[in-house]
Amino acid sequence: QVQLVESGGGLVQAGGSLRLSCAASGRTLGSYGMGWFRQAPGKEREFVAGINWSGGRREFADSVKGRFTISRDNAKITVYLQMNSLKPEDTAVYYCAAAVSGYYGSSGQQYEYWGQGTQVTVSS
Repeated sequence: QVQLVESGGGLVQAGGSLRLSCAASGRTLGSYGMGWFRQAPGKEREFVAGINWSGGRREFADSVKGRFTISRDNAKITVYLQMNSLKPEDTAVYYCAAAVSGYYGSSGQQYEYWGQGTQVTVSS
């Protein structure tokens, strides 16, 4: 069982930045593909970004390309989502997810483990 814990959310003004972190309780994330998803009130959960187990492949939703980056540290203990030039429409609960396959995907069904989520609120 992998328990994921997100941190780094908060309130920020439009144009600002936040960095979200996702760590696994009690183990490393070195072999897992990782994804970030978000869900705004009244909307379906959507894929934001993904990174494969080695960090060599990454993908972003069109809505965040050029503004968000995803990375994982050398020890592969933590996965990050750096969010720049934030917009009010980025407001959502952000979730990290881990895929045993080692790869990422845009569908939530491709992930076996999920964090509890962290709130990101961008004010205009």
